[in-house]
Amino acid sequence: SVIVKWLQEKYNAEVITVTGNLGQKKELTGVPEKAYKTGAKKVYVQDLRQEFVEDYIFPSLKAGALYEYTYPMATSIGRPLLAKSLVEV
Repeated sequence: SVIVKWLQEKYNAEVITVTGNLGQKKELTGVPEKAYKTGAKKVYVQDLRQEFVEDYIFPSLKAGALYEYTYPMATSIGRPLLAKSLVEV
């Protein structure tokens, strides 16, 4: 929400927000309302859960992709999908 105002003030930009739902719940509550309240012109909340699981999580688990050889890379593996959804908007 801070970046929306900053972009508007610094660059006189019309801001469009894009939020990807990768399975988080509480974090998405009120996202559209908050974005519009801070001045976003358009708000997109995309349900990316199925694509995330099928095309990112399953392949990374099959490949044994672990962070520091210990933890599944669920958080970082979502970033390419979020970037893809931004480009598609």
